[in-house]
Amino acid sequence: MQTVRVELHSGDEDRSYPIHIGKGLLAQTDLLLPHLPQKRVAIVTNTTVGPLYLALLRTALEGQGIASIEITLPDGEDHKNGQTLNLIYEALLAQRCERKTTLIALGGGVIGDLTGFAAATYLRGVPFVQIPTTLLAQVDSSVGGKTGINHPLGKNMIGAFYQPRVVIADSDTLNTLPDRELRAGIAEVIKYGLIRDVQFFEWLELNMIRLVARDPDALNTAIRRSCEIKAEIVAADEREGGVRSLLNLGHTFGHAIENAMGYGVWLHGEAVAAGIIMAAELSRRLKLINEYDLERIRRIFQLAGLPIVAPKFLSEDYFSLMKLDKKVEEGRMRFILLNKIGKAMMSHEVPTSILTETLVTCMANE
Repeated sequence: MQTVRVELHSGDEDRSYPIHIGKGLLAQTDLLLPHLPQKRVAIVTNTTVGPLYLALLRTALEGQGIASIEITLPDGEDHKNGQTLNLIYEALLAQRCERKTTLIALGGGVIGDLTGFAAATYLRGVPFVQIPTTLLAQVDSSVGGKTGINHPLGKNMIGAFYQPRVVIADSDTLNTLPDRELRAGIAEVIKYGLIRDVQFFEWLELNMIRLVARDPDALNTAIRRSCEIKAEIVAADEREGGVRSLLNLGHTFGHAIENAMGYGVWLHGEAVAAGIIMAAELSRRLKLINEYDLERIRRIFQLAGLPIVAPKFLSEDYFSLMKLDKKVEEGRMRFILLNKIGKAMMSHEVPTSILTETLVTCMANE
């Protein structure tokens, strides 16, 4: 097992927490017990993950005298909405859950975001634990305290920053992850190398085949380094006032794709992959990176089996959806661009003509 810490200090308040990464961690209750203020928890999962891992977790907790209630939600990004959130509230209220009842998110990014937002708002804040079961959630959405739901007019536009007490990333849960979901998680792993660590990007170029083949050592290395990078960034900018925005490389384009296609048609990581290619193409057109760098970026996403071409929509439709992005400031879109592989930047100064050319170049012909 490896442990990465997210260091969060506000005056005398210490909200730091560990991320435990390794095999067979789900039943290791010693990792969880120190973070439970009450011997009662509510486990939020979904119809896919629950049958696989819920019994294992509940049995382990019961062996330590921890009672648990089960809240099983429908699976899929299209259920990340207010209606599903209310199912959590209704269960918590019906079971008379208290302020010290810890909510445990057992699932992927959708479950983590929903459970975290419920924890932030139920009784104005209850303890929260992340047990992510997808690669994307283990390397990205479970770390950093972003929680929320989607709205038909925009992705993740309603939510709260609310940090977990602990994150337990059991890489054994990836054994049951569909190949498509695994590849979607790899998109976020590649992102970390692009924005922060050229040596990690080079390691990914050499080891992508091992990652896609689910080599345990390669996966744990990728998870650990991704969490280290995100932990560093979150510690420096918890509420996305500056450097944390760089984590959104490709997301302005990617969220537009998800919205346009309908939530869940493209997986988040697939949309981010195409979005990163669009951000890289835009960076090349702005003469920040060269054609060789762009080709390296395209190739690594191809090796991962991820899309490098965006779905075809009118440029005006992309513009409209991109303006719903959280990074819009005073009506202006902000773009995360690449200065080079391993270094990202934010810019407001993107001429509309170059943005239009980028969209046209990156969209499918059919």
